Parts: sequence; structure tokens; C-alpha cells
Amino acid sequence: MNRKRICKNAAATLAVLACGALSVSAAGAPSTTARKPNLILILSDDVGLGDISCCGGPFKTPRIDALAKDGMRFEYAYAMPLCGPTRCVTLTGRYPFRTGLINNQSHEAVDPKREVMIPTVMKKAGYITGSCGKWGQICLGPGEWGFDEYLTFKGSGHYWASQSPDYTVNGQAKKLGPDEYLPDTMHQFAVDFITKHQDQPFFLYYPMSHIHGQILRTPDSKPGADKDLLYRDNVEYMDKLVGKLVDELDRLKLRENTVIIFTGDNGTARFGVEAAKVDGKPISGAKASMLEGGSRVPLIVNWSGTTPAGKVSRDLVDFTDFFATFADLGGAKLPEGVTIDGHSFAPQIKGEKGTPRDWVYVELNGKSYVRDARFKLTNQGQLFDLKNAPFVELPVAADTTEPVAVAAKKTLQAVLDEHPAADGNSPTGKKAAKKAEKKNRQK
Repeated sequence: MNRKRICKNAAATLAVLACGALSVSAAGAPSTTARKPNLILILSDDVGLGDISCCGGPFKTPRIDALAKDGMRFEYAYAMPLCGPTRCVTLTGRYPFRTGLINNQSHEAVDPKREVMIPTVMKKAGYITGSCGKWGQICLGPGEWGFDEYLTFKGSGHYWASQSPDYTVNGQAKKLGPDEYLPDTMHQFAVDFITKHQDQPFFLYYPMSHIHGQILRTPDSKPGADKDLLYRDNVEYMDKLVGKLVDELDRLKLRENTVIIFTGDNGTARFGVEAAKVDGKPISGAKASMLEGGSRVPLIVNWSGTTPAGKVSRDLVDFTDFFATFADLGGAKLPEGVTIDGHSFAPQIKGEKGTPRDWVYVELNGKSYVRDARFKLTNQGQLFDLKNAPFVELPVAADTTEPVAVAAKKTLQAVLDEHPAADGNSPTGKKAAKKAEKKNRQK
């Protein structure tokens, strides 16, 4: 072997050893190998577009706005119109007609033998998983569905000891102290979980109690505040809690390796209060409706140093996408033999183009619609032009000959044909859902 080749081989050997030194840490010293990102999903309760300042809402939400300024905001994000279906869709990546959870009363329809939730998938990729907050309308509890650690409570709107808001931590019953505020207790659980597991990748599902009714005083409320002021107080206290969580990530130096997602589980529920407004104009619909205001929600993603700061994306996102996105970010494999409806938007989070979805699907109790960038078609056959949404949804005549509307209706109807809304009391709906499930499994 000539001298030149010997030197070359020696250099290569040294390079390999150097790389190995970077990936294997010395005793007691942290490894310099890049770690999988931590993942936090903050799912606020009954928070619509008209509640967050950076989405055009009238309230002060500086800490959530700061996440959008340092990260990105998705303009067109769609939950289901009620919390139960949304939470099931989020955790399974599957539409209601597949899981059977089509309203807030159908939780027993979800079959643990058939469904796989996010924590099971993320744990196989090396993540520790935690759930902190509302766990409702889904059978069993977070532990049975794969979460390593969890806090659950009776239900949204139960904040103070006078309301008997018993809660559990990892299956152990707890009682709130006389001056203890449940959202603060939940926040502390989240902080403890992050602190305890700061040296390994974690996935935290954080379904907050704010701002679901009852709309009660917060620790920052002034005596005698009326319902409008209390509503504002709750929005602002929610923002404060989000900011405190971000501060903890900064303190632990985890911020640049943590993906924070803030969103809402359905549209605004400001019944009995002034209608929700965006940029001063009332929006169409609210919680439980099949209008824009029922499902279109804030979606802010912040991965400091990675997400393109201040970007506003017009890509369509629906809540089945969280499952695929988290799996993508964490290097986890999607479950085999299960139809996952979601599309990963991890590339967009990283500043890449990705492959945005062409439509989103919304379903509630036998009703459904699918919408693209401009048009919306319901399963009752009604076509709407959404060029002025979320303020106005313009009906399109059934006999329209406008080429763009005719083409959209044909395309959207094909999607509805493959996604039949399931009426829990209808054998026809169940049969159609099973047929669509079988068809999608064969693809």
C-alpha cells in the first residue's frame, strides 16, 4: 500500500472515531447527538378565531401572539364542531365515521381493539408521553390509551373547590384545596412532567380547561366583574398560562428543541355574550354548528429557530393531520392495518413546501361537509362559495353553470362519496362507513 493511500485511510479512520466520539457521551456528560424534538399540543377549549388577537380577535393574548410572531400561523385549520369528536380525531388521526365517535354521547363506540392513539405510536419511537387536562367523551382513560403519565378532571368549567372538581393524577384521586385554581394545578403538572423528562424526548398532550363555561372568576379577576369582563379574564388567563409554560421551556433550555402547537377544539362558544368577531366583523357560526365559525380555529406552531418566523400559511389543515405530523417529526411509524386520514404538515413547520391537502372534511352526528380553498359542499348537496368566509358563506345555485363551481362540486362530491358521515342511529350510515373503511384499507 502506498504512502498516499495509508495517509488517506488513516484520516478516514480518525474521522469515523471523531464522529463516534460525538455520538457517544462520556460518563456524566451530555451527548452532542441531535435529539428528537419534544412535542407539545396545547388544545384549548371552545377557543375560536374571535378569541385570539393575532387571528383578529379583540382580546389581549400577547404570549400566544408571540408564538405566532416567532413561529407560524395556519389561516385555514379545521376541527370538528364539538369537543368529543375533535379529541378523538386528534388522537387517532381518523374521521368520526371511522371511529364511531360522531357526537359527545357516542364515546362507547370507540373500540380499543381497532383504534391506535398517538401515545402508543410515539412511545415506540422513544418518547415519554403525558396528558394533562380534559379527558371527556372517549371511553377508558389516558393510561389505557397509552399515556405514561396523566392528569384528568371532572370536566371543563369546574375550576374551584366549591364546585367539587375532583381530579386524578396517574389514576389516584385528588381534591382541590380551598384556594387552589384547577388550571394552575394542571399547569404545574405540565411543568413537572417537562422538568422530570427534560433529558429525553417527550410528547405532551395538554387539553386546557380554558375557556369552556362556566365562565367564572380567575385568580386575576376583580370583584364584581360582569360576564363580559370575566370572559376576557379567562382568555387572558389562558394566555398567561401558555406564556408561563414557554418560560419554563426557556428556563430549562428546551425551547429550540420543542415544537409547541396551540389550537382550539372547536369554534367559539360565546353564547349569551357578544357574537365572536374577527377584525371587528361577526363571523359565520359558532360551536356545534356546521358553519365556518363552528370548526375553523386558531392554529399556531412554534419551533424556535426552525419554523419560519412570522409566516402565515394558507395551506388547509384538519385535525386528523396532527397524528401524521407528530409521527413524522418524531420519526415514528404509522400503525399498520389502520387507515390514517391525516396528512403530515411537518415539512411546512420546517419551512419547506410539503404536500398540502386539497380539502378538509368536517363531520358531526350524520352531517358533514368537505371544503377546498374556495368552495364547500355539504352531504345534503348544498354548495357554498367561501370567498368571503369566515364572515359570509354564499349559497351557489344548484343549477349553476359557472365552470369553476361545477368543477368544484364534482371534485368535492367524490370526496364525500368516500367519506360517508355516520349517523349512529342509522344502520345505513354504519354500513356505508364500513364499506368506505374497507375500500380505503385496500388502497
